[in-house]
Amino acid sequence: MGDKVKTTIDIADGLLEEARTHAKAEGTTLRALVERGLREVLARPVPEKPWRWEPVTFELHPEPGVDLRNWDQVREIIYSDEP
Repeated sequence: MGDKVKTTIDIADGLLEEARTHAKAEGTTLRALVERGLREVLARPVPEKPWRWEPVTFELHPEPGVDLRNWDQVREIIYSDEP
């Protein structure tokens, strides 16, 4: 496959033992098992980042003369036919 590079990685003890047992049962090496796993993962397409909705916020200011505490006036404006 090309040049080999020696590296060190931290693997949880239980996972490492399970991988060694699996490799032995397959009649392969831990290195071959790890390389195969990496190839399988790297062959998968990289998922796109999920779309994230970003809220748009801004301040609303009433028209001059509109009292937002006066619900009768607010209701009249909301339900009027005028734009």
